[in-house]
Amino acid sequence: MNNIPNIKNTDSNNFFLIAGPCVVESEENVFEIACTIKAITERLKIPYIFKASYRKANRSRLDSFTGIGDEKALAIIKSVKERLQLPTLTDVHTAEECAIAAESCDVLQIPAFLCRQTDLLVAAAKTGKVVNIKKGQFLSAEAMQFAVNKVKESGNENVWLTERGTTFGYQDMVVDYRGIPKMKEFAPTVLDITHSLQQPNQSSGVTGGKPELIETIAKAGIAVGADGIFIETHPDPSVAKSDGANMLRLDLLEDLLVKLIKVRKAVHA
Repeated sequence: MNNIPNIKNTDSNNFFLIAGPCVVESEENVFEIACTIKAITERLKIPYIFKASYRKANRSRLDSFTGIGDEKALAIIKSVKERLQLPTLTDVHTAEECAIAAESCDVLQIPAFLCRQTDLLVAAAKTGKVVNIKKGQFLSAEAMQFAVNKVKESGNENVWLTERGTTFGYQDMVVDYRGIPKMKEFAPTVLDITHSLQQPNQSSGVTGGKPELIETIAKAGIAVGADGIFIETHPDPSVAKSDGANMLRLDLLEDLLVKLIKVRKAVHA
């Protein structure tokens, strides 16, 4: 994965990690999470990219938390990049946002529901940053080649794909692991092990999850060859302002990563 920016002292045979809070809640919260994960990944020699959304544009309810303000949140993400010397990732939702977000981030992430939006893909590509496209819950793995092609044909070869589950009926999300080797034919492929467990609640409109299955999903993803793992984590998911029901508690992260390294080594032995 030689196109991951600013990664040092890592084992090239390891998977890489995209991890952080769902959304920027505060500078204190962001730096607690980023510093903790940086220390863990340096010990384990895992290439690490800090992620946080500067704004949540897709929420179930009008009164849901969306962010602390775009400029303030992006400034905090940029501070993580500069002070901790970490590559950073955030979501972009419109073509106009790409150039602005690119000032703070090394990776621009295209949300799953927007993965076919040509103007957005082209604008992200033209920043020259890595473009991480989340596979739409409504698309096959094969269909993601067209999103990748839009980025590459816009002059940017640095593009990744992220599997985040497929809608199964109305109330469940499943991961079809056949899709990971298929998408790897088009671009390096990441498995999102938290959003893959989302389950919308019809009565409340609030998205729930099954965090007890995070380890199972992650092990299977590494076993079938995922290049990277995407995970949202928080010191106390019960008080997280967005997607807390999906998150892994921060103090459980290191144990999970140790297990995934063992799976990776066993598969590649």
